Amino acid sequence: MNRVVIAGYVSKTGEVRRLPSGTSVANVRVGESVRYPDGSREARKHTNWHHLSFYGKLADVAQTLKKGDNVYVDGRIEQRKFIARDGSKPRTVHEIVVSQCHVIAPVRRGNKSADTAGGKNAANDH
Repeated sequence: MNRVVIAGYVSKTGEVRRLPSGTSVANVRVGESVRYPDGSREARKHTNWHHLSFYGKLADVAQTLKKGDNVYVDGRIEQRKFIARDGSKPRTVHEIVVSQCHVIAPVRRGNKSADTAGGKNAANDH
């Protein structure tokens, strides 16, 4: 089973682009913080950053996300290899392909659920 659930804060506003196939895609980074004791009674905080990919109708939802929005996403992990535009050595990226997204506590708007444009649970169309 390959399933990931992440709750965290959006690092910047999502932007939609089109793949050569015509499919919409949006990439967003989300940070989630983990607190742990450091042995001297002080709490330490570490932020993990996750790369999220939204495809199809979910890409349009991702475009509405703003920096600081608290989101809850459900999806699967994918590993992708690519060569950077500058032609440097191949890179490997782990990303979460999102199948559902909910805005928990938006910074600028009222609460809303963002599964799809119609508000239903969405299967990923990628």
